[in-house]
Amino acid sequence: MKKLSRALTEFNGYIVNNRPGIPNYGERYRCKERISTGFVESTINQLVAKRMVKKQQMRWTPRGAHLLLQIRANVLNGDLPSAFRRWYPGFGGAENAKLAA
Repeated sequence: MKKLSRALTEFNGYIVNNRPGIPNYGERYRCKERISTGFVESTINQLVAKRMVKKQQMRWTPRGAHLLLQIRANVLNGDLPSAFRRWYPGFGGAENAKLAA
């Protein structure tokens, strides 16, 4: 019983600490949203496999691959413009003002 109690306490702590990152699959299903991340994993595998093969003249560093995957994820989520403004607050300020006018 002590082992079960300790395991349940640890599991509860994990759930509480990671609640923001745990998707509600039931809600996603009811809203007809994607549940599987297979399409993202497939894209990542294709990108990494294409660049990391030994026959290519240029290979990615782990940091470069990570940065590319951040961009790709933002593109897929439709969040790239807001992420770009967050990363580079002063970029395109004059052009954006002209377009807004």
